[in-house]
Amino acid sequence: MFRDNKPLNFLFWIITGIFSFLFIYLLVKLFPVYDAVFSFLWHLLLPFLIAVLIAYLLYPIIQKMHKHGLPKSLAILLIYMLFFGGAGYLIYRIYPAVIEQTSDLQEQLPQMIEMYRNIIYSLYEYTSFLPETVHDRMDGLISEAETYIEDLLTDLVRSFTKIFDMIIVITVIPVLVFYILKDFETIKKYVKKWIPWKYHERTRILCQSIDEGLGSYIRGQLIVCLFVGVTAFALFKFLDIPYALLLAIIMGLTNIIPYFGPIIGAIPAVAITATISGKLVLFVLAGIFAIQVIDGNLLSPYIVGKSINIHPIAIIFALLLGGQLSGVIGMILAVPVLAVLNVVISHTISVRKNN
Repeated sequence: MFRDNKPLNFLFWIITGIFSFLFIYLLVKLFPVYDAVFSFLWHLLLPFLIAVLIAYLLYPIIQKMHKHGLPKSLAILLIYMLFFGGAGYLIYRIYPAVIEQTSDLQEQLPQMIEMYRNIIYSLYEYTSFLPETVHDRMDGLISEAETYIEDLLTDLVRSFTKIFDMIIVITVIPVLVFYILKDFETIKKYVKKWIPWKYHERTRILCQSIDEGLGSYIRGQLIVCLFVGVTAFALFKFLDIPYALLLAIIMGLTNIIPYFGPIIGAIPAVAITATISGKLVLFVLAGIFAIQVIDGNLLSPYIVGKSINIHPIAIIFALLLGGQLSGVIGMILAVPVLAVLNVVISHTISVRKNN
């Protein structure tokens, strides 16, 4: 539009940036207003989103098997049975242990908090030179942390034991995944009908660009997170740390979050280990550090690669924004959403330049 007029072009992007910032600011400030609506839509659409993600991750494997001569229907059935059979077996083995460990941790939490409170009080004599308001603030932080963790564990136990939600997960998601995989090409043709013919090629290039970056990133991150979770579980079991499975799952899941994930995942492990032995904390920290070194220098560069070419500052901003909006879940979703936006914006700018 203003391609030949640099001042107007610069002004256009400045105004666009200002309005984008104001839009994001309003989203954050008005979040309590539409929180209930989003919560309802989230619970309604969650099975569909999970099914789409699983189908998206499995479909390339089916395509490769089909290219090697295996009938597509048989490839779908084989991968479907292997994936959900393996997932079902893991849930059968892991789910009861996770509930038991979470419930036990909830019961033991007051004792752990009291232990930390005593440690803090013993440090008061070394910090007597600080104003009394600092000590009051420390007490307030301990109380807030206790309330937050208790509420979090209570919510986790409730969500784990919701029978109706479990029935939906067990029955609806596998059915949705099967039909998405089976009718993937039909769904693509149906979506194409809603796109004007002259935009078909642009849309194809855009979707291909998103798939190349986002697909490899998600698959690579899941493999890396599986490695981190399994290795952390082996480490915690070897050191005989309580709640080893729960802590390993937390480490694996939070490892999806760039930069902050390893720190967030390590905090619960260190906090629980500190109630046992200070020496054991050093072993845990050393083990977690070794896992992250292997992840950062060997696995991630080769498995994940540089599939998302986004500046670290933009990623950190997206993580902070996602954390403000939806906590850890928002931080997990922040990078994939940012990657999609980056591809869409780059594609739009490229199209504008060529027109």
